[in-house]
Amino acid sequence: MSTAWDVVILGAGIVGAACARECAAKGLKTTVIDAGGVAGGATAAGMGHIVVMDDSAPQLAITRWSQELWRELATELPREVEFDPRGTLWAATDEAEMDEVRRKQKVYASAGVDAEILDSRTLAELEPQLRPGLAGALLVSSDAVLYPPAAAAYLLREAIRMGAQFLTHKRVVAAAQGCVHLDDGSRLSAGRIVNACGTSAVDLQPALPIRSRRGHLVITDRYPGFVRHQLLELGYLKSAHSIAGNSVAFNVQPRQTGQLLIGSSREFGAEDTRINHALLGAMMTRALSYLPSLGGLQAIRVWTGFRAATPDNLPLIGTWPGDESICLATGHEGLGITTSLATGKLVASEITEERPAIPVEPYLPARFFEANRKSVAGTPYGEVAHG
Repeated sequence: MSTAWDVVILGAGIVGAACARECAAKGLKTTVIDAGGVAGGATAAGMGHIVVMDDSAPQLAITRWSQELWRELATELPREVEFDPRGTLWAATDEAEMDEVRRKQKVYASAGVDAEILDSRTLAELEPQLRPGLAGALLVSSDAVLYPPAAAAYLLREAIRMGAQFLTHKRVVAAAQGCVHLDDGSRLSAGRIVNACGTSAVDLQPALPIRSRRGHLVITDRYPGFVRHQLLELGYLKSAHSIAGNSVAFNVQPRQTGQLLIGSSREFGAEDTRINHALLGAMMTRALSYLPSLGGLQAIRVWTGFRAATPDNLPLIGTWPGDESICLATGHEGLGITTSLATGKLVASEITEERPAIPVEPYLPARFFEANRKSVAGTPYGEVAHG
């Protein structure tokens, strides 16, 4: 049996749901396929921080645009999404890190992002649970938090309302040349196939320059008002983008429930969801060094999840050079929640051949392969050519 579609989207995480919503809004005949339900994988395991990041100009562009899209959508989001514009505090431990605060503020200002430099006293007044003696912080008031599974479910419901179809508990065994093969023997034909499978994207395109990166999160019991902002250390970017070894960084998020999410850790080479107790211990020690009173709170759950990381810390969005029918929407690492809405718009724009609000070139998968390469179907991760 074969069914024809304009777009078949593989994966019903928040990125796939966002792509479905945009494609359906464009009037494209769209279906979404997932072996489980909506919002599995990294969407179910992540923190839900809607944050502007400035590790590179392309990263700043896509996070800034996507944050604007989230804020525009905020009034339509149902209560269960828990959209909360709390803002982010980037904490600085010393004067050297305050230099980074000042640099970061200038970059954000140039992109139209409101960012306020706080001195030590003001920081202590805003977040009294932080350890005394911190040098100051950068307050980015436009940042927000939300509950990712509920957000993904809402986006997919909107896609279905606009005519999309959702096939659950259907496993894709192959996708190429406009044809999607399912494990029950059926197949769907499509003008474009969107691979939004996160770390599992490589199962369908083995040559993708993606590595799985495991992370840990801890959630506490309810302590309303314990902290008021998303709290990050200035060293977070260095930790997040390290490509060698394991790393931890201070990252605490207050939820509307009064609970705290505590992160973060990153490790390559982990193949299962088991807890790395040594890394978890290092992560909690790091968190306690900024928030000493965390030690008096009750943790109720620890879990792990997997991020899809690329060599240059930018997502893969756009046509796969090995197959013109494949459009990628993966490789977002820890920014998939933030950048999902922008990714959906970039994917829909590529399919409809419209000009998007930001240049798509920095995110195109072709950047990793030689310009004259006709097929990349067999290229291993270690041999990708950086463009």
